[in-house]
Amino acid sequence: MLKTLLAAALCLPVATLIAAEPIPGIGPVGQVQTLAKDYTFTEGPASDSVGNLYFTDIPNNRIYRRTPDGKLGVFFEPSGHTNGTMVRGDRLLICQMDGQLASISLSGDDYKVLAGKYKGERFNAPNDLVTDIQEGVYFTDPRYRAPTPWPQKVEAVYYLSSDGEVTRLIDDVVAPNGVILSPDEKTLYVVPSMESTLYAYEVLGPGKLGKKQALCQFRQPEGEENNGGDGLTIDQKGNLYVTTKLGVQVISPKGEILGVIEFPEHPANATFGGPEGKTLFVTARAGLYCVEMSVLGHQFPGK
Repeated sequence: MLKTLLAAALCLPVATLIAAEPIPGIGPVGQVQTLAKDYTFTEGPASDSVGNLYFTDIPNNRIYRRTPDGKLGVFFEPSGHTNGTMVRGDRLLICQMDGQLASISLSGDDYKVLAGKYKGERFNAPNDLVTDIQEGVYFTDPRYRAPTPWPQKVEAVYYLSSDGEVTRLIDDVVAPNGVILSPDEKTLYVVPSMESTLYAYEVLGPGKLGKKQALCQFRQPEGEENNGGDGLTIDQKGNLYVTTKLGVQVISPKGEILGVIEFPEHPANATFGGPEGKTLFVTARAGLYCVEMSVLGHQFPGK
């Protein structure tokens, strides 16, 4: 009970907003809380091993850091219009929509470009990423904030190997956005923003994928169709948490939609963190939110 109370306290709410309907065995176990407001478009939440939370405000060209005691400050600016982020070791990997994949030391004083071009041209606008146990990075490169015409001519998903080689893996998905690996790293999931299908690919090896498989169709707002998703995270059981217009749709590894966690604003991305790894942090337009869950978030290698 004490651990649960401490975990809830770490949300440090500004206001209680929504009493979420719990999904058996998953949660939420409490109410959605507001952590911060008055941003322009929040994205890219990522947590580190000591409890810091990083997130971005794309139009304002900043990455913020929220410490375990709730203090907020600018971590990196200008951010190259960073969207998705992920912690690996002592570095924050970032998708810069200005055209490249980069990393920053968690001390904030060392910045490196990891991949800036493919076949001699800059990327369109890297959006989201996931790192694997071999220290490679899968990342999406859709149309959002890309110059016209698109530098890469197509929207795609790429793999950056640990030795710096970039391979284009997927080029037949409309607006590929969120991307994540299953806990056993045998499946890569890709969320399109302009298709209603969540796709799954068998991982045959680092940067090698099997054929595209349709995992499920997202639930749609009444009277609408073909809405896709944005970002996503995954729990220890392999359940996916995909941000959509309806809220965060929780989807089993078999493609069953288990439920929807609603938020005050249209959510953009999500990650697990907190003292027990059970806090679901969500970036949603102008705000940053959290809700306690009963399931552990998956911890990716290197965190």
